[in-house]
Amino acid sequence: MHTDTLLPFPETTQHHDLAASYEVVRQYTEDLCAPLQLEDYIPQPVDFVSPPKWHLAHTSWFFEEFILVKFRPDYERYHPDFSYLFNSYYNHMGSRVVRTDRGNITRPGVEEVYRYRSYVNEAMRQLLAEGTSAELEELIILGLNHEQQHQELLITDLKYIFGHNPIFPVYQEGFSLTEVANTESGWASVEAGIYGIGFEKGDFCYDNELGRHQVYLEAFEISKSLVTNGEYIEFIEAGGYGDFDLWLDEGWQWVQQYAAQAPLYWHQIEGTWHQYTLGGLQRVNPDSVLCHINFYEAAAFAAWKGMRLPTEFEWEAASPQFSWGQRWEWTHSAYLPYPRFSKAPGAIGEYNGKFMINQMVLRGGSTATSPGHSRPTYRNFFHPHLQWQCTGLRLVN
Repeated sequence: MHTDTLLPFPETTQHHDLAASYEVVRQYTEDLCAPLQLEDYIPQPVDFVSPPKWHLAHTSWFFEEFILVKFRPDYERYHPDFSYLFNSYYNHMGSRVVRTDRGNITRPGVEEVYRYRSYVNEAMRQLLAEGTSAELEELIILGLNHEQQHQELLITDLKYIFGHNPIFPVYQEGFSLTEVANTESGWASVEAGIYGIGFEKGDFCYDNELGRHQVYLEAFEISKSLVTNGEYIEFIEAGGYGDFDLWLDEGWQWVQQYAAQAPLYWHQIEGTWHQYTLGGLQRVNPDSVLCHINFYEAAAFAAWKGMRLPTEFEWEAASPQFSWGQRWEWTHSAYLPYPRFSKAPGAIGEYNGKFMINQMVLRGGSTATSPGHSRPTYRNFFHPHLQWQCTGLRLVN
């Protein structure tokens, strides 16, 4: 297996062959679970991580509740309890298990969840064979993109589960999301001016990318390369985690509360930094791109360098001038709606809009992102203290 990407993933053409795309995306989720032992499907060590079994079930729940129940009048739900067990955050879809309790769902078992997936898949095949309306096609494409989001969460949740096992188990030999190197150096210059921001054309986008609008930007320079492990080790060795002047106030509180001293999964063993990867514990490669830092750490490093993080608008305007997609890149932009943003009616409207508070925007995609699921207008978002996604940073001068 290649060390810096996910499993081989065939390219799909969602609008041209929806049935084929459905099969590819659904199978890929199960392929990611193929190396697991039965016990690996269950744990939930923290509230923001979901068990692999839950991901498998929830992505089937989405197709069942949003599509099959609506478009097939004769459809019978696989099990009356599954809508309650595997709803994530959709208030319109009824009550649900508290997020922190997903790891408590030992029943239904893993085999039953796979039978659930097969049941939903067969019903979806029949529905697709009957022909699709524009509304149905739109929902299926949303469902496929939703599952691709969960594929990324599945593999990063697995890394958190394995990474907090004291024996650092191997997911698969040679597998790593972290061993990638920069291919560019230097700085990209962006002139002062007005730039168009937001989704303009293409096959698919989320509603939070809509509302293309004009933004005025002052001139700036942005690094063509991402910060590396070696550069971050210099920050650590210079006492970066002990200098409150470098940190935002909330970030300094986070450092003190958790006694933070390194990125997630880093361990200093006999004076040498190691990190847990899905291929096991390895020495930190100073030339590889930094991974698993939160917004507070990114902002502190930038301050230490006498620089700053880009805004999401600067990142998007500059993105044609550098390569991206190896790391979700922190920006110094709060996750807010674009002009003319409006939520869709019903449960679909809960997909993005209600999370537009107390979160920071990331851009670019990562080695954990399913192929075909990245674009320069994609707006990822997480709370600033979280490290478990494949997150890094590039600097603005």
